[in-house]
Amino acid sequence: MSDSAHQRDDGTVTFLPHRLNRQPVIVRGMTADELWMTVGLAAALSLIAGMPLAILTRSIAVAPTLVVVGIAVGLFFGGGFLRRRKRGRPDTWLYRQIQWQARLLLPAATRWLGGADLINRSGCWTTRRSRP
Repeated sequence: MSDSAHQRDDGTVTFLPHRLNRQPVIVRGMTADELWMTVGLAAALSLIAGMPLAILTRSIAVAPTLVVVGIAVGLFFGGGFLRRRKRGRPDTWLYRQIQWQARLLLPAATRWLGGADLINRSGCWTTRRSRP
């Protein structure tokens, strides 16, 4: 077959599977980006909790130990939580939710998170199919 038989007019290839460009699932239903977000959030929260505990016990080893334990707990519970939230939704749903929440709660951060392109509209939508 010729190469033109496998290409559409817009240049996309017809025989490739549609899941080819998706990120693979790595741990507990999370992709690499979701895994890094979960690990980062769990590490930051456990470090914040570990610093006062390290001061109280007068042992600096408590903080990194709590970070390691916090990451493990964060991966276990965070992976299950994200898997339940993402079930049946499109691949980009999580990222759009983060952008939308940032646009609503932190409008100054939308430039860095890419939420400035989202449309925020409140009001009634119509299909223009109703009779007058």
